[in-house]
Amino acid sequence: MIGKLFPAIWVTALALVAVSGSPPAAHGEPPRRPNVVFILADDLGWTDLGCYGSRYYETPHIDRLCRQGMKFTAAYTCGPNCAPTRACLMTGRYSPRHGIFTVGTSERGLEKFRKLVPVPNRTRLPLSEQTLAQVFKQAGYATGVFGKWHLGGARGYHPSRRGFDEAIVTAGRHFRFKTNPPRKIPPDAYLADWLTDRAVEFIRRNRHRPFFLYLPHFAVHTPLQAKEELIEKYRRKPPAGGHKNPVYAAMIESLDQSVGRILAVLDELELSRNTIVIFTSDNGGVGGYGRLGGLAGRNITDNSPLRRGKGSLYEGGVRVPLVVRWPEVIPPGSVCSEPVISVDFVPTFRDVLRLDSPPKNPLDGLSLLPLWQSGGKEQLKRQALYWHFPAYLQANVRRGTWRTTPAGAIRTRRYKLIEYFEDGRLELYDLENDIGEQHNLAGQKPELAQKLHQMLKQWRREVQAPMPRPKPQKSK
Repeated sequence: MIGKLFPAIWVTALALVAVSGSPPAAHGEPPRRPNVVFILADDLGWTDLGCYGSRYYETPHIDRLCRQGMKFTAAYTCGPNCAPTRACLMTGRYSPRHGIFTVGTSERGLEKFRKLVPVPNRTRLPLSEQTLAQVFKQAGYATGVFGKWHLGGARGYHPSRRGFDEAIVTAGRHFRFKTNPPRKIPPDAYLADWLTDRAVEFIRRNRHRPFFLYLPHFAVHTPLQAKEELIEKYRRKPPAGGHKNPVYAAMIESLDQSVGRILAVLDELELSRNTIVIFTSDNGGVGGYGRLGGLAGRNITDNSPLRRGKGSLYEGGVRVPLVVRWPEVIPPGSVCSEPVISVDFVPTFRDVLRLDSPPKNPLDGLSLLPLWQSGGKEQLKRQALYWHFPAYLQANVRRGTWRTTPAGAIRTRRYKLIEYFEDGRLELYDLENDIGEQHNLAGQKPELAQKLHQMLKQWRREVQAPMPRPKPQKSK
């Protein structure tokens, strides 16, 4: 890419800049590799940031990060809830490869309402999988994680055994939380602040060597808990565009303050130009359900114009904000409309690190480095993105309604097809003209629907995706 844009005499020097994040070192010293800070929000919707259109939630620090880097408008997670996304992010491999399809059990809801026997779900990332932290550690990086892991906490599966030099896991509450391993927590500590303290300390300790910091916040996941002074601020603010929950808004502001503190310490230590900072979410926002199965009370945020929210393969469940800043490589204010997905991060960082050795297991994603270098103007050479969710996610247990039944999906650059496994129903949407997925074109474009369906089935064969099976007939 660089060789195409600049005269040949600059190719070597600029290539070094692109990888190291700083000019080539003097006196023959090798250029320093970039630090990486990966901040993952939990349940943050596509429109829940100022830079993505919200006029109620206030996110000045993330908005600044967006202005200084690249905003992705078609970034996706590999699952409609958190565990599959985290597993795919850590491995660069789709869910059928590692068997983490959902959170907890795939048998959600009452058995009498399920028409299929869902695929068994793993809750611990198999030890045969190589993590992104192990990739960085083998490259000589200091590695740390502080926050929600959700890929196994038992002996051998804790992130301290999966490539992280420092690892503190916690989730479940925003006040009076517990950690693994145990730490003494001040009684008034707020989780987002406490995790940020640990992240800042990690950066300071490792300022003189390359580091990979993974900061997977529990915010803004339920329970809705926030600092009272911030809640009061948003109580006085009028709703805008369907965003109106003052507690949720206060949680988002605390998340944004965390990002601001990370950016500030990078500036203070003069590490910003040599650090890749990534901010994204693990799935869509909790909202967009309307009155689906009695879920009206679960509409915490509004994902409009996207359809539905967390727990769905519609856009509101899997399309997320993604902002990346790397000052020496990414032009500030860049916008990228290329579809990208969770499995792309491992190939991206292997590309950044210029690793020649083959990965331990086959990777499913593509490197995003060409997009970063081109300011979002390049197109990746792949046919489609894929989802496989052979599980149930209940809406209302007593009514037998669902956020999703077992399903799969495929997205090309323009079209998206969803297949529901219970009845074989196909839904086809033109995302260029119908981002809200309101007009099912499967009947109008049957040949296209069948073509995408065949591609989806071929992909399932290639990754050996297990399928749910019909329930056995009860003997009379």
